[in-house]
Amino acid sequence: MNVHVHHKRLTGWKATAAVSMSNYIDSGSIIAIATSLGFWGAAYFPSDDGTVAGLLAAFSSNAFGAAIGALIGGPLCDKYGRKFIYTYDLLVYALGGLLVVFAGNLFMLFLGFVIVGLAVGASVPAGWTYIAEFAPTGQRGRHIGATQLAWSVGPLLGFGLAALLEPLGLLGSRIIFAHLVVIALVTWYIRQGLDESEEWQKAKGGQGAKPPSMWASFRGLFSRRANVTALIFLACIYTFWNQAASQNGIFLPTILGSMGWGTVQSDLFSMLTWAVVTVSTIVFMLLVDKVPYRWFFLVGGVLAVASWVVLAFGPSTAAGTAFTYALLWGLSSGPSAQAFYSVWSPELFATPYRAGAQGIVFFIVRCASGLISLVFPVILATENGLLKDGLILIGFLVASTLIGTIWAPKTQGKSLEEIEIERYGEVVSAGPAGIASTSGTTSTTATNS
Repeated sequence: MNVHVHHKRLTGWKATAAVSMSNYIDSGSIIAIATSLGFWGAAYFPSDDGTVAGLLAAFSSNAFGAAIGALIGGPLCDKYGRKFIYTYDLLVYALGGLLVVFAGNLFMLFLGFVIVGLAVGASVPAGWTYIAEFAPTGQRGRHIGATQLAWSVGPLLGFGLAALLEPLGLLGSRIIFAHLVVIALVTWYIRQGLDESEEWQKAKGGQGAKPPSMWASFRGLFSRRANVTALIFLACIYTFWNQAASQNGIFLPTILGSMGWGTVQSDLFSMLTWAVVTVSTIVFMLLVDKVPYRWFFLVGGVLAVASWVVLAFGPSTAAGTAFTYALLWGLSSGPSAQAFYSVWSPELFATPYRAGAQGIVFFIVRCASGLISLVFPVILATENGLLKDGLILIGFLVASTLIGTIWAPKTQGKSLEEIEIERYGEVVSAGPAGIASTSGTTSTTATNS
């Protein structure tokens, strides 16, 4: 029986809010891991030199787990529909979260982290895709920006809970994961009121039409130059930026600890950082559909570079260094590469390729984060480790800023169909599932445009 009939239909901002919760539990899980690694380590790997902690971080929702989930979930989202992902993803997330909550050994903990990561990876591309396909053209950026707002609230509340529950030690960490499980299940129930994307149904050839094979979708994706160039562009800006962002997210407590901060001090300071991110993200939502993409992106990139320059070169024990970093990084996180990626990625790909393409880029981004997570804590533990890591991350941020500013797409204020015609010379989505798109109908549409 279709559970949808028992739920109130979700549209507009209610639908956006329901979809955006994927980002809350994504970032929430990353912060839950970041604030609990020390407690898990004391219980299950007390003699660790940073290697086990790095592996746990690398295979979680911060990196490889989410990467594999996105690579699988993106194509499934294009093949079976956006709603298909929402029927199962958060149930998988809850399973992984429960394994963590009741973990009695390192294996259960590792397995739980991986399952949570897989669910997060499958859900995030579907969220950006779904919102872009139903949001009004003039408010598409604002609606997609809501996913970034949810993402920033995750660490804000996560670090707050970590500080509050710190006296409970490992039990407090289990409670934080338990709250994520509860939110995932509640969100799953609410999402049953979501309709399938009309854009996807039209691209598929109507309700009841047989979807193409995943191989055919991938072949269609890579057979078009417009898709390949967009993949390279998005992978570069997001991957380079995310090297700094991922380390800020999961290893900020470690960085602050190396500066002499206590656990509660670190969590409260991190909470302050994310409060600034939240405010900056609200500003992004208000301006993204109005301010030219290129210049807004440049502002975010320059602020991000400045923040890591301060952290790497400032006095390592000075409170002013940490606070200046937090302010600059927080302000940069509104118009960040991730925020623009979430807007640009659904804009630059036609409906049949949209989620699959995002899954590929997300896979690349999180794999890169996983690799750097393996070495970041090791380098940090060496002499002048923060300076060494800082220089590497500054280089990545400069590259992301330059690429995004120079090649920012001119898609602002245009409908997805208008963008599609400009990029492909035809309405790709008009063919059966968008694969056989060289029909006379699509060619005529492109000519008339």
